[in-house]
Amino acid sequence: MLPTENRLRRREDFATAVRRGRRAGRPLLVVHLRSGATDPHAPGESAPPTRAGFVVSKAVGGAVIRTQVKRRLRHLIRERLSELPPGSLVVVRALPGAGDADHAQLARDLDAALQRLLGGGAR
Repeated sequence: MLPTENRLRRREDFATAVRRGRRAGRPLLVVHLRSGATDPHAPGESAPPTRAGFVVSKAVGGAVIRTQVKRRLRHLIRERLSELPPGSLVVVRALPGAGDADHAQLARDLDAALQRLLGGGAR
């Protein structure tokens, strides 16, 4: 389970991450990352937590498959929160092939997308 303070819930936050963030696409998913815009060294302010949200459409599969994909993605993101800059907004959008993929395949695609976004890899 993803902790409450790390959940992306508001529509505006999803829109900010998708419209103003960087994007990395993989065969099973697309990751949008909006790095934290606040200054972590500002006096009296603590760094906000990294928050993540998920978009899994009906193209991925039925309700059971969509829920399974969301649970897998939540578990994978929870393990990688420490690698992301504080205050970041992350939106993971599952593509239709994600419903047939296993945990390891989703992990590989998520790691590759995050590596590209964080490491500034070539397009």
